[in-house]
Amino acid sequence: MDFTSTLTLFLQASLIGLAIAAPVGPIGLLTIQRSLQQGPQAGLATGLGAAVADALYGAVGAYGVGAVINALAAARLPLALGGAAFLLYMAWGLWRAPAAQLSARPALSGHSLWRYFAGTVLLTLSNPATIFSFIAVFGALSARSASASPGLVVLGVFVGSALWWLALSAGVGRLRQRFDARWQRRVQRASALALAAFALWQLGGLLGPAGLSAA
Repeated sequence: MDFTSTLTLFLQASLIGLAIAAPVGPIGLLTIQRSLQQGPQAGLATGLGAAVADALYGAVGAYGVGAVINALAAARLPLALGGAAFLLYMAWGLWRAPAAQLSARPALSGHSLWRYFAGTVLLTLSNPATIFSFIAVFGALSARSASASPGLVVLGVFVGSALWWLALSAGVGRLRQRFDARWQRRVQRASALALAAFALWQLGGLLGPAGLSAA
């Protein structure tokens, strides 16, 4: 491909990554909550975990690793159950955690940032339905030479997703000083309820007649 075609394909993939990341879901809620309570670094570490997981699923779809795709499809039910259980665990932890004053919060350690990052990677990977979205995306882009440059498309998806999480965590982080302990507590409780609702919705989809027949 020439430079113009390469740039066009990269920008298209970046927009896809942005579109996948932007809708508000469990990862978005965690990013907002952690950015408000612990600063933009915590939110960015959370979001980048999702970006890496999206890139991993994107790579599987781009390179057409059939064995991995079939294994993920077969493990759809236990993976999704594990993800829902993890969401409920985080919701319970958020509901019970105290909302301390911002000035009393210790600086985040590298270990905490890595824990946020790794936890989000696992949470995002626990939704194997994501990979089928990427398979559809790469199928649509194949006519535009995506099949000839799968690595470029995967990189574009990661960059687009990462830019969204950077903008979200930085934007929310700038507002955190305006939230006192009472408002932080409200945001924390609302995030916990929303995470629990996402988990229950995921369980309902899995355990309902349609979900069981698809498993």
